[in-house]
Amino acid sequence: MKIKYTALVLLIIIFFNTTAFADTSIDNGKAIFIARCTSCHNVNAQVVGPALANVDQRHSVDWIVNFVHSPKTMISKNDKDAVALYNQFNQIVMPDHSDLSVDDIKNVLAYIKSETKTVTTEAPFSKPGKLVPNYHPLSIENNYGFFITYLIAVALLILLLIFAVNVKDVQRKNSSSK
Repeated sequence: MKIKYTALVLLIIIFFNTTAFADTSIDNGKAIFIARCTSCHNVNAQVVGPALANVDQRHSVDWIVNFVHSPKTMISKNDKDAVALYNQFNQIVMPDHSDLSVDDIKNVLAYIKSETKTVTTEAPFSKPGKLVPNYHPLSIENNYGFFITYLIAVALLILLLIFAVNVKDVQRKNSSSK
């Protein structure tokens, strides 16, 4: 019994530690991203530098680590992707972040993945010109039952108002004659 209880407690501790670790890496990445990257980058929009959504799909993690550590070195070595980014963004060189560890950069990548918005290129409907609205204007030929019901309801309301006015007149005559 004691062994089962101890095993259960250990499993619970391990579960909470692994989920806390997963959130911690994203939280650490967010802190680094806010402190170091937001002045030039956004995850889903281009600012001074490129939008970083799906950067891990455009480049390998090793390339990203090397670029973050020293973009100047990669440009001077004529890395085609680094030179292309340099030319695309008005030949502005990203500052070196050689003090960041590989794990720090991976945490930033985890944060970027968590913040990446998926954009669908499809329209919410396939052919908007062929959609038929669920609106059919009223016409006497197609909706004569509605018009008859409407006229009967209006006639009943008018009769009810006339009756109420006559009742009020009778009450006034009775109260004045007393």
